[in-house]
Amino acid sequence: MYETISLVNYNLLPCTGCGQCFHSKQCCQDDDFNHLHKLMNTADGLIVVSAHYAPIPSKLAILLEKAEQIAFLGRFHGDLCRSSLFGKPAAIIGHGGGTEEIMNGYKTVVLKAIANALMYPIDMDIIRIGDDRDPGVVFPVAKVSKDPDSPFPVQEYDWPDIQRRITPIVQALAGRMLNQDGSQLA
Repeated sequence: MYETISLVNYNLLPCTGCGQCFHSKQCCQDDDFNHLHKLMNTADGLIVVSAHYAPIPSKLAILLEKAEQIAFLGRFHGDLCRSSLFGKPAAIIGHGGGTEEIMNGYKTVVLKAIANALMYPIDMDIIRIGDDRDPGVVFPVAKVSKDPDSPFPVQEYDWPDIQRRITPIVQALAGRMLNQDGSQLA
């Protein structure tokens, strides 16, 4: 079973650096973050899908910053417990309004930035695939056009191509979430 969570539906508040999360392992000012962090902790694995219109979308940056802060403060103060997300597999998928020619740029700006945030101090297990062992996959739009009634571009996607691109990383994630005997990892 899976659950799709759209961060646009949450009112995530920026970290104020108050340090209260060191004691409580949650944000004292952000119930939406606490809800999402709990979902992350109880999931068997994560797929992070991020658009590329800026290096990391603002709400994803807030979520990652707070998860990192909770993990870092515990580690800095010698907490023998690892991050609550330690070893949990995570797959990263990036997309944007660009064409095939700029996909390598998406790998650097989107995939690697998110992977770095999830690796230390959170210590998630980032799924890497392909010959160059990229920390995720990216896909382009098939076509971009203008809508005279909207300031935003209309993006059309090649869904069979997207499925072809993301299937290997989804399969790798599923494999990490299951033991050889088919039971779920602890």
